[in-house]
Amino acid sequence: YPKHVWSPSGGWYAQPANWKKNTAVLGGVVFLITAAVWKLSAEKEYRHKMPEPGRFYPSR
Repeated sequence: YPKHVWSPSGGWYAQPANWKKNTAVLGGVVFLITAAVWKLSAEKEYRHKMPEPGRFYPSR
């Protein structure tokens, strides 16, 4: 096998030095997008009969 391989994904044994930071940043971005979509969905939600004030429902 060749000792050095270039590919867009980093070759066979890709281990970027800053993989932990990249993973944390991507996790934060995914969390923010999910939170924004959740909030927008909750604001646009319409129910014919709303649950009682003390009851749990997912978008509250």
